[in-house]
Amino acid sequence: MDPLSDVLSLLRPRSVLSAAMNAGADWAIRFPPQGCAIKTGAIVSGTCWLVVDGEEPILLKRNDFFLLPHGHAFLMASDLELPPLAAADVFAAVRFGGVVRIGEGGSFLCHSNRFVMEGPDAALLTMLLPSVVLIRADDGGASLGWLVARMMTELSQQRAGSALVIKHLAQMMLVEALRLQAATGPAGGTGWLYALADRSLGAALAALHADPARRWTVADLAAEAGMSRAAFSEHFRKGTGLAPMAYLTRWRMSLACERLLHPDSPIAAIAIDIGYESESAFSTAFKREVGCPPRQWARRAMAKDGAGGRAAAE
Repeated sequence: MDPLSDVLSLLRPRSVLSAAMNAGADWAIRFPPQGCAIKTGAIVSGTCWLVVDGEEPILLKRNDFFLLPHGHAFLMASDLELPPLAAADVFAAVRFGGVVRIGEGGSFLCHSNRFVMEGPDAALLTMLLPSVVLIRADDGGASLGWLVARMMTELSQQRAGSALVIKHLAQMMLVEALRLQAATGPAGGTGWLYALADRSLGAALAALHADPARRWTVADLAAEAGMSRAAFSEHFRKGTGLAPMAYLTRWRMSLACERLLHPDSPIAAIAIDIGYESESAFSTAFKREVGCPPRQWARRAMAKDGAGGRAAAE
């Protein structure tokens, strides 16, 4: 698979809520921290401000699309001077999906999705993404229009099968937004998506993801990128926020975490499959990167998964 598909396969995003808001007059809504979740939004009509904690305010317009990968708290408002309402109160009536109306409606319309990350190493992977992914209408946001339009129809009409259609549409929006950002991300940005948009770094990342077990060196990756070793190292660090070998280690640990969830996968085999010569070398690297030995991590992860499954069943 390509790097974007690789990462999304390990993140395993699951759509848990899709809703729309039709607002009139002035309004402001405060959204709490989202935890290990990704939030997306599409502006159907009108304008509003988006303020993510720690970031500068962003004015959103018709056909703009945003994606928030880190679960930070954020504010959406027609006027930043207004005292905000709590999102839980505003959207209580549509906690299972639908369209909420503020005032008389008609001035502003938007749609949003919330995804939980079910991959075992989601936090490690989402940190490779920027705090805010913004796709302007002129940069491809309008190409998401048919998905947004269909989503609005399903949310408004709630026909038979709508729940399933909505989940699939949400997944398609997420992938398309990340794909657009990877293809058209602004030059000079920092983050994994910006690196994919860079032709040289994208080539190196594609090669690394295609064969993570290879004994890669910085010189090897530089050759894939068509750059000198020194220039590549600097460019890679600026583009991804990580040194090349640090990125390789992080990706290998993410692959290992996925494999460790399967009890029939021997640690020695996992070690070889992701590029380590021995179980002990892998275990040392895993503990250094993740914070505990592989077996301990696997026990904790499976116990947590079991508890989550029981809670869901109850």
